[in-house]
Amino acid sequence: MSGQQIDVPSFTLNTGAKLPSVGLGCWMGYPGGGDDCENMAKTAIKLGYRHIDTAAGYGNEEHVGKAIRESGVPRSEIFL
Repeated sequence: MSGQQIDVPSFTLNTGAKLPSVGLGCWMGYPGGGDDCENMAKTAIKLGYRHIDTAAGYGNEEHVGKAIRESGVPRSEIFL
């Protein structure tokens, strides 16, 4: 699957927002995750993921944010 993008159907919420039906969970099994989390998010975005599940308790907001910024995908296209 290297280099291919996935095509994931979305659900339309009552607000009109589109929620991709498949998302990337960013819990690494421990708070943070550092470069591993960042690389995972970068790869997922490159493959076409547009739904990223994270939370303040995961402690990886900085790394997920960096992956999103460096991806070149507009933030408005990512359901976070």
